[in-house]
Amino acid sequence: QVQLVESGGGLVQPGGSLRVSCTASGCTLEYYAIGWFRQAPGQERERISCINVRDGRTYTADSVRGRFTVSRDNAKNAVYLQMNSLKPEGTAVYYCAADPRNYVCPLRAVYWGRGTQVTVSS
Repeated sequence: QVQLVESGGGLVQPGGSLRVSCTASGCTLEYYAIGWFRQAPGQERERISCINVRDGRTYTADSVRGRFTVSRDNAKNAVYLQMNSLKPEGTAVYYCAADPRNYVCPLRAVYWGRGTQVTVSS
């Protein structure tokens, strides 16, 4: 009965900031690797950032390094992706996914959220 729900998407101007959230029910995220992915229309899904919720290890893709930061709040059973200096090419549906193993990024994600739309446009 594990469920992941993304929230926080919306319309933002280039250079702006947005924080998306991944909240879980039916599980404790402390024991999961959580990945953030995005998929733009006509594009393959891209892995952009991950976190091992238990120990805080993170991964950030080159395309967003220095602008995006992943974090967790174990008390709230949530993972966040803070997105700064957003670019138009960041327009995509953002998904979170979970792998119940001791990795930084999911290798085989067992659970996926339905995504939240982020649109970067002036």
